Amino acid sequence: MKDNKIRLQKHLAECGIASRRKAEELIEMGKVKVNGHVATIGTKVDPKRDKITVRGKNVVANTTKMYIMLHKPRGFVTTASDEKGRKCVTDLVKDADVRLFPVGRLDMNSEGLLLMTNDGEFANKLTHPSYHVNKTYRVTVKGETNDEKIIQLKEGIMLDGEKTLPCDCFVAERKPDRTVLIFVIQEGRNRQIRRMCEAVKLEVLRLKRTEIAGVKLGMLPRGSWRPLNEKEMRRLTSIT
Repeated sequence: MKDNKIRLQKHLAECGIASRRKAEELIEMGKVKVNGHVATIGTKVDPKRDKITVRGKNVVANTTKMYIMLHKPRGFVTTASDEKGRKCVTDLVKDADVRLFPVGRLDMNSEGLLLMTNDGEFANKLTHPSYHVNKTYRVTVKGETNDEKIIQLKEGIMLDGEKTLPCDCFVAERKPDRTVLIFVIQEGRNRQIRRMCEAVKLEVLRLKRTEIAGVKLGMLPRGSWRPLNEKEMRRLTSIT
C-alpha cells in the first residue's frame, strides 16, 4: 500500500499556515494537534485522513497562492498573531482574499518592504540562509560616523559568537545631527543591523527596508499592500 504521509511541517507550509521553519516552531510550542493529540517534530500525516489543528483551528488545504508586498509601518510586529496583544502585520492585509503570513521579519520599530504569502515552500526558500538573498536598508543613525566604523560594518561584526557576513555599507547622506547609511546584507539574523550599529556605537534613529532581491518598495504608501507583478515574481523565483 502506498504511504501518503508527509512531514507535518511540510503540510502546514503547503496549506499556507506558515513557512516550514515557523511551522516547526508552532509544533515545538505544542500549538499543533493531529487527531486530537499534541504533535511533535517528526510527526507525519496523511492530509486526506488526519484531522490537524493549529491553535484549535482546523487546517484546510490551500489551493490559491498569493504573493504581495506590504509597506510595513513602525509599531507592528512581523507575526501572524501575537500573544501580547500587539498590532500584527496581518491586521494590515485582512482585505486580502486569503490568509497570508510574513516572509522573514522586520522588528517592531523598523519599517519598509515586507513580502507576504500563503506559499510556505516559497517563503522557506526565500528566507533560507543558503540562498544569500540581498536585502537593502536605509538606516538613519544619530550624529556623524567615520570611515573606520563603515569598514568595520562592511567586514563583519561579531554577534552571538559568530561574525556577520561581509556586506555593502556606504554613506548616502550626511547632516550635522545625523547620517544616512545604505546597507545591503545577505543574512536575516534577529535585529541584525541594529545590533551591528550598536556594536560600533552608532544609535539607530530609523531603519527602513527598501528592496529584496531587486524587488523595490517604490512609492507604495505606508500601511498599504499590493500583489507582486510578473517581473517581480520572476526575480524572486529565479533565486529559489
